[in-house]
Amino acid sequence: MRREAEQDAATPGPVTADDLDRSIQLALATLRGAPAEAWHGKAGGLRWTCWETVEHLSDDYFAYAAQLGPRKPSLDGPVPFVWEPRQTEGPWNAIHADREAGPEGLLQVLEASGAMLTAMVRTAPPELRSFHGFGVSDPEGFAAMGIVETVVHTYDLAEGLGLEWEPPADVCERVLHRLFRDVPSGSEPWATLLWATGRGELPGEERRTSWRWYGEPWG
Repeated sequence: MRREAEQDAATPGPVTADDLDRSIQLALATLRGAPAEAWHGKAGGLRWTCWETVEHLSDDYFAYAAQLGPRKPSLDGPVPFVWEPRQTEGPWNAIHADREAGPEGLLQVLEASGAMLTAMVRTAPPELRSFHGFGVSDPEGFAAMGIVETVVHTYDLAEGLGLEWEPPADVCERVLHRLFRDVPSGSEPWATLLWATGRGELPGEERRTSWRWYGEPWG
């Protein structure tokens, strides 16, 4: 059964700012265990290095927080910051960490950017709507997007850095319900989220080579 068919069934509850903060802090605790020399290797199956992937994740938090900032957000496009890569294959970011600050400084950038998004989710009125390419969304939706970015990119990073990572099942379940209403239910939430984002296998399902979420609020 797909989650969109379960709209009237018992739900796992809303995605909250606490869920986002919890995910970010767990990711930071994991990443702080990485050896300093590993940050310039590739992040799992991504084309980016581990350093660039953390910059990308920081940039996601910043961009999502910015979308919730204006009193009357645009429903047609993002806040027009300049996003640009530092090298040909690098991510297009507005946020870059000072290389001289080392991995500790990089993770400070990640934590600070995550705190911005968490604060905006806590304080933005729930009726606010703002643009995202995967659907005009509300603060809960942007919290869920931030969690997806956190848990799947920490998975990529853990592969590249030689670390263990598994996010909380309850948070994954709430994010699946909020953003991935087209995916099957009945499997472990983390395994399902990895499959939904093209990173894993799920019994009875073909591996995804392209994917998206649905940011519009339910109902």
